[in-house]
Amino acid sequence: MFQGSSALTLDAKGRMSIPARHRDVLLASEQGRLTLTRHPDGCLMLYPRTVWEEKRKQIAALPGSARPLQRLLLGNAQDVDMDGAGRILVAPELRTAAGLDRDVMLLGLGSNFELWDRAQWEARCMTDVGNLDPAILEQISF
Repeated sequence: MFQGSSALTLDAKGRMSIPARHRDVLLASEQGRLTLTRHPDGCLMLYPRTVWEEKRKQIAALPGSARPLQRLLLGNAQDVDMDGAGRILVAPELRTAAGLDRDVMLLGLGSNFELWDRAQWEARCMTDVGNLDPAILEQISF
């Protein structure tokens, strides 16, 4: 279960270090094999490869009316492997699509991650909090 957020930096080549708390799990369970793809919200999604394979099958099985979503998710998916330093390379096409420059946020969402441009994430977070459905908030206690 991946959770929490990490403020990270992309280097000049577009590489990003996976935080140690996630790196060890990903190396043990996935041998550092991951898949990156676009998200409809404008960020990138990062999946452990075995989780992605299940998602990929679900997406591929969608009806023809879902072709635009299939293009977005499957057409932009790129397999990446952690290097010896625990870094992954975010391809230029994906960096451009998500508006990633240097400062990014990696968010653990259970079985996968979202990768956001830090400024975009901060603006999106404030908007999302303001749009929360009160009925959903009533279902949990703090």
